Amino acid sequence: MLSSETRCERVAVIGLGGVGKTQIALEFAHRLRERQPDCSVFWIPVTNVESMLEAYLEIGQQLRIPNLEQEKADIQKLVQHWLSQENSGSWLLVFDNADNIDIWTDKVDNVPASSRRINYLPKSKRGSILFTTRSRKAATKLAGKNVVSVGEMDETIAKDLLTESLTDADLLADGKATTDLLRKLTHLPLAIVQAAAYINKNGITLAEYAALLDDTEQNKIELLSEEFEDEGRYEDSKNPVTTTWLLSFEQIRNREPLAAEYLSFMSCVDAKDIPQSLLPPAESAKKAVDAIGTLTAYSFVTKQKAGQLLDLHRLVHLATRNWLRVDGTLGVWAATALARLEEVFPDDDHTNRSAWRMYLPHARYALEMEENGSEGEKSGLLWKFAMCTYSDGRYNESEQVFVQVMETRKRVLGEEHPDTLSSMGNLASTYRNQGRWKEAEELFVQVMETSSRVLGEEHPDTLTSMGNLASTYWNQGRWKEAEELEGQVMEMGKRVLGEEHSDTLASMGNLALTYWNQGRWKEAEELFVQVMETSSSVLGEEHPDTLTSMGNLALTYRNQGRWKEAEELEVQAMEMRKRVLGEEHPDTLSSMGNLAFTYRNQGRWKEAEELEVQVMEMRKRVLGEEHPDTLSSMGNLAFTYRNQGRWKEAEELEVQVMEMRKRVLGEEHPSTLTSMGNLA
Repeated sequence: MLSSETRCERVAVIGLGGVGKTQIALEFAHRLRERQPDCSVFWIPVTNVESMLEAYLEIGQQLRIPNLEQEKADIQKLVQHWLSQENSGSWLLVFDNADNIDIWTDKVDNVPASSRRINYLPKSKRGSILFTTRSRKAATKLAGKNVVSVGEMDETIAKDLLTESLTDADLLADGKATTDLLRKLTHLPLAIVQAAAYINKNGITLAEYAALLDDTEQNKIELLSEEFEDEGRYEDSKNPVTTTWLLSFEQIRNREPLAAEYLSFMSCVDAKDIPQSLLPPAESAKKAVDAIGTLTAYSFVTKQKAGQLLDLHRLVHLATRNWLRVDGTLGVWAATALARLEEVFPDDDHTNRSAWRMYLPHARYALEMEENGSEGEKSGLLWKFAMCTYSDGRYNESEQVFVQVMETRKRVLGEEHPDTLSSMGNLASTYRNQGRWKEAEELFVQVMETSSRVLGEEHPDTLTSMGNLASTYWNQGRWKEAEELEGQVMEMGKRVLGEEHSDTLASMGNLALTYWNQGRWKEAEELFVQVMETSSSVLGEEHPDTLTSMGNLALTYRNQGRWKEAEELEVQAMEMRKRVLGEEHPDTLSSMGNLAFTYRNQGRWKEAEELEVQVMEMRKRVLGEEHPDTLSSMGNLAFTYRNQGRWKEAEELEVQVMEMRKRVLGEEHPSTLTSMGNLA
């Protein structure tokens, strides 16, 4: 790109600060001199106007240009004129760190276009000009289409650089620690050289340095702020990773405030997969595009090819937060991010699932920031976060937040406030879905009794707590108690809420499930059909409640020996749940387990086994190894092994299930008794 027989070529090398642009330019210059010893190489640092003019003067002195020392001499013009003459020989002019386009255009000084520095660049077919810059806009202005991007180093080259920088090469014998450290440093050359300098000075291992990076954010900032010697960088430049981008941050803030605002905002949410819809609204779409364009031009932000998602470089994310902290504005931007998230974060309606999954990582990050300490500011987003993770079947995450919400509401609103009772009920539901039925029962009883006294026995919230308590009885195999309470809730719900209300349908479904557990298949079937048809017309065919009723009706068909009808409905429910809820949602796993059961009933052992193994492994990962549903899938797999004549495998698994059920469910739970019977 730099060789031409007809004109002076210009090429710009762009990349993130610290990515190695200057080293590339130096290496190119050395190789050029080796190839063409008579070629002159001139180096001009463009860190500021003064350094640039000083370099021009030095070049003029080396070339012995006449009249250089005169008081009003235009040194840049004299150098340009001299190098533009063909008898000046072949040359390469390198402008290093040409980041600030204002230096070249002089727009701030309102000087005539003919006097701007960009017009002082020499032109000779025997010469070439190379720029290094962090800004794509500057690169395009200076070199047109001749722009070379320096991306992230691959692991092999990054490892080579680390090897060259370490005094003790034996440290690289720990391959896992090497890979882990390079990943944490994002393969950034400056960060690698800085890390090696610290490791060399302190005599620590790669794993120990990586552990320091995993420590608190303040420790990480201190570590990446360590000054170190780097022969490839200018004496007056800032070497540490956390300060190398400060000049760029200030340039962006001065030239394009909205881009600086976006950078500040993004540093207060998760660095990866940032939806553009999350960014604060701009005055116009064009201004938003320009601001994002500036951040991508500096290589701070990468736009993903698919969708409207942005990735902020992880070390830039850290450095920006440090910049804001020093500036005293980190708290302001943390609060801004929190308020914006609460504004755009949807409720837990199943139709919003794709939206809330997109925002959840950013909500978690903002909520965990130390700067966002006010309970009042967090409460709204905390509630949405808990409800959506619960609806997604991520019960461990929702539990932590529900506890936080409940404690805050007790303290701020009082223990008997409806919102407090609601958060207690949601925490109890989470316990129930985690298989912690005793804890769930205790909390449900407390909520039901308080709600009945404060809100009234027929208040919808009271009915909800009664229904939830009945479900907990059902989970514990207390069918009669569950049936009595569910029947009561269903009748009151029909009278108070109406026969087609979602809560009424839920209580009907729970009662039908209790009939099913008691072997009353026909009664269960009639009620399930009614619930499914009403739910389908009122809530929609793909509503999670409709899919639950479909799955339950399939169970009833199966227990009546109607295998084909059961299989068709289970496959339908499973596929729809995969699409609507996701492949690892607990309800999807239930559908898969039920389908495997139906395969088993038809003697299709291999198909049943494959599905049961898949369900068991996913439940272990999603729900935990001792969750009642996980134990059920292990028991089902043991039954399949037994029917295949694999007695040893079946017995080992069944013993394991029985012992865990005794400990988790109790010795008299129906599921425990089933396990004991299978081993008898």
